[in-house]
Amino acid sequence: MKVDNALARKITRDGLISVVLYLAPIVLMFASFQVFGYRPWEGSNEFPFKAPAFVEAVFKNLSSWGLPVIVLVLGVIEFAAGLYENKWTKNERILDIVCFVVPKLIIRPFVAYFGLKFLPLVLPEAKNAFEWVPFWWAFLIIAVADDLTQYWYHRLHHQVPWLWRFHRTHHSANYMGMAMASRQNVIYTLFFSQTYLTIALTYLGLGYAALFVKVIKSFITTGAHSSIPWDKPFYEIKWLKPIGWVLERLISTPATHHAHHADTTDDGIGYYKGNFGNMFFLWDIIFGTGIITRKYPSSYGIKHYQEEEWYAQFMWPIFKSRKEGSELSHNGPVVGDAVPDTPEPIALKSELTTTTAVA
Repeated sequence: MKVDNALARKITRDGLISVVLYLAPIVLMFASFQVFGYRPWEGSNEFPFKAPAFVEAVFKNLSSWGLPVIVLVLGVIEFAAGLYENKWTKNERILDIVCFVVPKLIIRPFVAYFGLKFLPLVLPEAKNAFEWVPFWWAFLIIAVADDLTQYWYHRLHHQVPWLWRFHRTHHSANYMGMAMASRQNVIYTLFFSQTYLTIALTYLGLGYAALFVKVIKSFITTGAHSSIPWDKPFYEIKWLKPIGWVLERLISTPATHHAHHADTTDDGIGYYKGNFGNMFFLWDIIFGTGIITRKYPSSYGIKHYQEEEWYAQFMWPIFKSRKEGSELSHNGPVVGDAVPDTPEPIALKSELTTTTAVA
């Protein structure tokens, strides 16, 4: 199936707007340098901010082992509280654990090791070339570049039919929880931009700022997938409502991201045809792909999910499902095709079209 002309035009238009968004923090940084007569690349006017050593140590530990431990603890709390509603079958449990462990223990360390070996060979003069960039400007530039790139990576996997099956695993579960943040097909994970960007930025001298972005983004995205509605007080307590109004438009929250994982849009709450933001929900506001309801869907996943084998979901198309008619089976239908032995065609409207929503 092809992307229709209207959607192609919207993607092109939004792509051009994105170029401006990518450049904006860089332009603002140099404009501020001009105003204050600051020339950090010349070694003059040392930037006054320098984080204490213990802060850097905390973030390094969070990035290496701290975040996985936090996610595991919160996942245990979710499970103990019955928040998975007994939906964590053996197949689902194996899939979630494999998706959590393999990227952290194999893929990312492997890419990081060989990436830092490869870059000196191809860019020997570039090592620490941008270490002069002040920390907070580096943080802003990286946050925008990293998250906007991931927004597009995510959005295109929904709107370009042949890409959908590489992302389908993330939406297949009929429950929400911490585990969902890392539940991805291995091919989707391999081409995930943040890993490569962090490695390159570290080599270029911006590793400290990249580390901060990685940790903060991990907290936000994990919290957005959690079955714990931590954002609910911001919608119900009067004096918190103004903060909630800003928060839900700036970052992804359980209410906005759960809507993206809903299995229907019929209730006016689910919105799997948008809400693509990962750390920042702001991109959905700018591009008109977001909806805010301050409510949580009653059901999640994919209507025609067959609970395909964990290995097929994790490693399609290397391994395929034995479930007849599944998108992940041998010669399985592309999104939008009719599945054999079903009374009507599969309707995955959200993965095929974009409807501009009023946020």
